Amino acid sequence: MRKLMIGITAWREEPKESSPYFLTREKDVEAVIGASALPALLPAGIPLEDIPALVDNFDGFVFTGGGDLDPTLFGEGSHEKVEGINPQRDAFELALMREVMARDLPLLAICRGMQTLNVACGGNLYLDIASQFPQAGKHDWWDNYERDKLVHTVNIDPKSKLGEILKVTEAQTNSLHHQAVKEPGDGLRAVAWAEDGVIEAIEHSEKRFAIGVQWHPEWLQNQEPMRALYRAFVEACREGHARI
Repeated sequence: MRKLMIGITAWREEPKESSPYFLTREKDVEAVIGASALPALLPAGIPLEDIPALVDNFDGFVFTGGGDLDPTLFGEGSHEKVEGINPQRDAFELALMREVMARDLPLLAICRGMQTLNVACGGNLYLDIASQFPQAGKHDWWDNYERDKLVHTVNIDPKSKLGEILKVTEAQTNSLHHQAVKEPGDGLRAVAWAEDGVIEAIEHSEKRFAIGVQWHPEWLQNQEPMRALYRAFVEACREGHARI
């Protein structure tokens, strides 16, 4: 049986000590391999007009975490806490997301990826949870914590696709974000929440597999529910391939 090809978004870095390069984190690659699929990096430098041809070559897509989206993309102004804006990445990932959604190909969107999914569907974001959702707990980066440290509980709708996959109604998760989905976009619905009410997962009710999670399951592959999420994603890719 042919192994499925999964495209993983990669972004451009321009370090002072060397020439620019495209990258994604190792855990994103390992999680896909662990689900018995083949990963390939999709650099944001690919011309936008080539995205339809690019999508032809893959069975599914993982949209990875990273810096903030440009607030003007969802009708917001500047904010002092917004950081890491990468116009090239924003343009590429939004165009790729919309092409993938139009074809109803499976996608798993993680952290920034979940926010990209929401913006691509016309939703918006809290630009900074701490200042715009003051009753919320701490969700952003903990400097002295490892990326797999479990810091809060997520409550999951058991009737959602995500709930059916994870087979749990709550999970302990890591938390590495200062922004969050404010209002879900067209066709999307919230399916998991932190105890403070921050939306932690969304899914598209009309697509075969379009799930976004705000935590980082790629760092939690020691948990069976998080491994199950990747397996279900790859299985949805396989079912889609069988239809071709």
